[in-house]
This record gives sequence, structure tokens and C-alpha cells, in this order.
Amino acid sequence: MAYVIGPDCTDILDRSCIDVCPVDCIYVGERKSYINGNECIDCGACEVECPVEAIVVDRVAKKNPKFSPYLTDQESFFHDILPGRDAPLGDPNGATALGPVGVDTPLVAALPSNQ
Repeated sequence: MAYVIGPDCTDILDRSCIDVCPVDCIYVGERKSYINGNECIDCGACEVECPVEAIVVDRVAKKNPKFSPYLTDQESFFHDILPGRDAPLGDPNGATALGPVGVDTPLVAALPSNQ
């Protein structure tokens, strides 16, 4: 995994990070976006574009209690069966073709509103 989207993205979904991602690896849940670590090329374009500073590189996230829970949570978004879905997302090879997923991980779904 290269970059992680933390809690400050919740209920914001600005999507400027999506616009600059050259490999289309940022997927939209219901309340938050998620980076597919297997598809990310570690370019960092999303991190500098994020207006709420919700994106950090994984080695920073590991050391930061605010971001560290989102390392596992981001993996769960792609590898666990999300509520209302029949199978894990896996590695769809691009968010645009898949479209908004419309559901979040249990961690994000349980967060209080950020608006």
C-alpha cells in the first residue's frame, strides 16, 4: 500500500484527488474515498491535491494514531465483503468503470457526521 485516506475525508468527498490520479485507483464509498494499494503507483499526486490533508503515505500513517486505523480499514474496503454486497471488490483495475461503490467499511459507517 502506498497512500492512505484518513478520517478527514469523511463526508467531504472533494474528489480533487481522483481528478489527478493517473491510474484511477481512488474509489468512492458512501461517505469517504479509498485508495486501492495494489493499483496505486506511489506517485503522491493525490496527497498534494487533497484540500483537507486527509491523504498520507503509509509509512507516516503507521506512526500516526489518527491515520493508523485506516491502513487496515482501507484494505478491508477491497478485501472484505462490504454491507449489501455479495463479494469483495478486490482489484477492479480502475474506479471509473466501477463507479461509486455507495457503501463504506463498518469503521467509516459508524463515524459521526463530519459536516
